Amino acid sequence: MDLIKYPKKLAKMIDHTNVSRDATRLDIKRLCDGAKKYSFGCVCVNPSYINLALDQLKGSDVKVCTVVGFPFGANTPKIKFFETKDAVESGADEVDMVMNIGLLKSELDENVKEDINGVIMAANGRTVKVIIETGLLTEEEKIRACKLVEEAGADFVKTSTGFNTSGASVKDISLLKRTLGPDVGIKASGGIKDLQTALDMIDAGATRIGTSSGVKIMEELYNKFK
Repeated sequence: MDLIKYPKKLAKMIDHTNVSRDATRLDIKRLCDGAKKYSFGCVCVNPSYINLALDQLKGSDVKVCTVVGFPFGANTPKIKFFETKDAVESGADEVDMVMNIGLLKSELDENVKEDINGVIMAANGRTVKVIIETGLLTEEEKIRACKLVEEAGADFVKTSTGFNTSGASVKDISLLKRTLGPDVGIKASGGIKDLQTALDMIDAGATRIGTSSGVKIMEELYNKFK
């Protein structure tokens, strides 16, 4: 499907994001205003702003996503479990957790799965996306990370936190698409700042786009119809 012709479908694929360490309440209100204007799939905010986002999005169909174990993924499984439980109790619809990259690189695959399983359990049916931080991994590690996410039963593999030196790439999205089965989504995140980059990621296999530039992307799209 040519998403240029279906702007509402593209908008629903966007996770409009502000997880900056210095994001203010006003920043989050503006984020939610943009999300409501274009009816994005969700906003993604730090846990302390879940309640604010929910309040700002009342009456809309935009969901609220938050992050767990962010941005390093090095918390213990118990901490991630309770962080997820708290997020769900606060009203979060979706959770983006960071995989424990050190355990993956140590080839402690069962520990990695245990970490993910705890978040899935605490999420209690909510969508769980696992950030594998592709910029830190070899190709073999990316493939293994994808398989562990799939085996654990998470809903999405997400490329990156956006806090590393590199974000999403078409090459990585293509690799994830080839590796994952049809039931696991792919969220491209990190460095997606314009319409063409978003479309390139989707063409490569991404089913969600994580970006702080959602409004700019939609403005570019609608300008094509002027």
